[in-house]
Amino acid sequence: MILFPAIDLKEGLCVRLEQGDMARATVFSRDPAEQAASFERAGFEYLHVVDLDGAFAGKPMNGRAVERILEATSIPVQLGGGIRDMATIEGWLEKGVSRVIIGTAAVRDPDLVRTAAALDPARIAVGLDARDGRVAVEGWAEASELSALDIARRFEDVGVAAIIYTDIARDGMLKGLNLDATIALAEAVSIPVIASGGLASIEDIRALLQPRAARLEGAIAGRALYDGRLDAVQALALIRASRT
Repeated sequence: MILFPAIDLKEGLCVRLEQGDMARATVFSRDPAEQAASFERAGFEYLHVVDLDGAFAGKPMNGRAVERILEATSIPVQLGGGIRDMATIEGWLEKGVSRVIIGTAAVRDPDLVRTAAALDPARIAVGLDARDGRVAVEGWAEASELSALDIARRFEDVGVAAIIYTDIARDGMLKGLNLDATIALAEAVSIPVIASGGLASIEDIRALLQPRAARLEGAIAGRALYDGRLDAVQALALIRASRT
């Protein structure tokens, strides 16, 4: 199980949103590169980075901040937000992003995911962000008519490395992960699934390490890490112990 610390970028700053609302942003760091480096020093093995402005604009908007994160760290980085064409995908992979996350385009242009996964099968993930069971797009501003499972099944056997499943209603709200829905998705497809949205405490980590969650690749932690509700040392120690 991998615990991914989240770095969400808005206007070059590291922020956390509540339920994906850009008007409800809390700034936690004015130096995202140093924040990333501090996560690496704490022992995290993988970073989760999102260009929030890019998700709304449909193109990268915090490119320099991402580049500085890549320069400041040596652990793998997965990046989402505004990645909607092959040029952007290839550009980020060439710059050192380990895995790109395709969200809106996975709903509206599934052939892009198939093409990208065929070229770089271990480096393409799909981001599925659901509200009331339906996937939202355009930085969560618009709802589609499709369920997360509908979309996930499109990409079985095409080489997608992971699906990041976010419960929007819980994101940034510290209500705990929606493990029931996330595990159900993981059991319905062969693609590894990462849980996101609402991770609140060490109890969520313990729940992720239970046998019923064994199919999950990991989970993303955001606000709980920043405000101290989740102790990184304790969480990572539990995860390491589970591997022995």
